[in-house]
Amino acid sequence: MDIIHMVTKENMRTDLPEYKVGDTVKVHYKIKEGGKERIQIFQGIVIQKKGEGLSKTFTVRKVSNGVGVERIFPTHSPLIDKLEIVRYGQVRRAKLFYLRTAKGKASRIKERRNVTKQSN
Repeated sequence: MDIIHMVTKENMRTDLPEYKVGDTVKVHYKIKEGGKERIQIFQGIVIQKKGEGLSKTFTVRKVSNGVGVERIFPTHSPLIDKLEIVRYGQVRRAKLFYLRTAKGKASRIKERRNVTKQSN
C-alpha cells in the first residue's frame, strides 16, 4: 500500500492554483500535432470537480459561436502547462449542470468578493 501512495505522490501536481466550481479559468493545454507541440488556451467556467488523487478531474464549459463546449481535464496531467483564474465565482452548488440549459442573463455567475489572489 505504501508503494501506491509513493507513486501517486510523485505524480501529483502542486503548482496549480486553488480553484473552485464557478470560477472562470484559462487552461493552457499542450497539444501535440505530428512532431510539433503547441499550447492552446481553453477559457470557461468550471462546472464540476470530480474524483480523488491522481484520477481527479475538472470540467470546463464555454460557449463558442453560440454552441456550448465542455472539456474534461485531468487535474494532475503533465499536459496542463498552467492554469489561470480569471474570475472568482460565487455559487451555492457543487455541480453547475444547470448552466447547460441556461441562456443569456440566467447563465451569469455572481463574482466572489474578498478573494486574495496568489501570485505565482
